[in-house]
Amino acid sequence: MSTRSGPPKHLNKYAWKPAAGCKKNETEPGGKFRPLAEVSGVCGRCKDQIEWKRKYGKYKVLKEPTKCNNCGKRAVRQAYHNLCSACAKQRGVCAKCCHVVNNIVGRQSRTHERGIAGHYYVL
Repeated sequence: MSTRSGPPKHLNKYAWKPAAGCKKNETEPGGKFRPLAEVSGVCGRCKDQIEWKRKYGKYKVLKEPTKCNNCGKRAVRQAYHNLCSACAKQRGVCAKCCHVVNNIVGRQSRTHERGIAGHYYVL
């Protein structure tokens, strides 16, 4: 345990990049030809956690769909999610942490409803 306090002794001159010396296959998920999908159906805190994992090379892509903790179907298609999008939307919770939140981040958060004259309105 150190007793040192105050600012750090040295500052980094450049940001750390994961696998900087390794050549990346552009056809794998996360490459140029297959970019990672947008994080959706989660709260802001969980979105920040997933984005951190992507930034620092800790993100693991989901190979096959996993079981939903609510309905038990193999319908969870995004990594680090615990609920399928249908159950999360129905319960009004974050698909990762399962907490009730007011604002859900991503494209699945908006619901479309057909109004008069057949126009769709974003709620």
